[in-house]
Amino acid sequence: MISKGMKRSALVLTVAAGCTATVVLTACSSGSGSSSHQSAAPTTTSPAPRSFSATVDNPWFPLPPGRTLVYSGTKDGAKSTEYLTATRETEKITGIPCRVVSDRLYTGRTLREATRDYYAQDAAGNVWYFGEDTAELDAHGNMLSTEGTWRAGRDGARPGIFQPAHPVPGAAGQQEYYPGQAEDRFQVLDLTSRVSVPYKTFTGALRTKEWTPLEPGVVDNKYYVKGIGTVKEVTIKGGPFEENALTALRG
Repeated sequence: MISKGMKRSALVLTVAAGCTATVVLTACSSGSGSSSHQSAAPTTTSPAPRSFSATVDNPWFPLPPGRTLVYSGTKDGAKSTEYLTATRETEKITGIPCRVVSDRLYTGRTLREATRDYYAQDAAGNVWYFGEDTAELDAHGNMLSTEGTWRAGRDGARPGIFQPAHPVPGAAGQQEYYPGQAEDRFQVLDLTSRVSVPYKTFTGALRTKEWTPLEPGVVDNKYYVKGIGTVKEVTIKGGPFEENALTALRG
């Protein structure tokens, strides 16, 4: 999805086996890519690794095993179809069990990107992002690149909160951190948005602004709906323009 390389202002955190993780979500101005910190939101201290679970049921980003979200959109100027599946697999990263999510992106009938994403939820309900294994393929299925692959605990990479348990407008955070490769950030804009996608029209959606310092000047909006998760992503500033919208929910 667009969020590969675009996820997002400053989370202070450390996670390692046997340690706790302290997270500070900051309240920011709602300008463009970079944000100025105005006041700190409440500090959340996540539990020790034994209190994390691969069961992700945060209402804004649920990952029930076996469910697939189908999206249509535009990627690199071409029409695309994407399948996001919460698998029944789990994998431990820094000692924490993570849900494996399969992300397959096609242009036409050709598989162009295949990614395995790793998520875990803490006892407070925050969803953490622990890394991804990426593969970019050519038209014949040959590997072109694994750029963007990272896992927490390797080469200084650290996880981040992908979806807070209780998002509030103005709160911001860093969803991942692998220097020079994965530095996505987000800010909550509102929880009252109306969004229309091929699957359905929703009200009361969570809308975020997302960016990365690795792509200065590029800003996305992402929309989440309770009980479903991401329903739309769209570039609103910078380029190239990309968009993904939910067309079907299976399972």
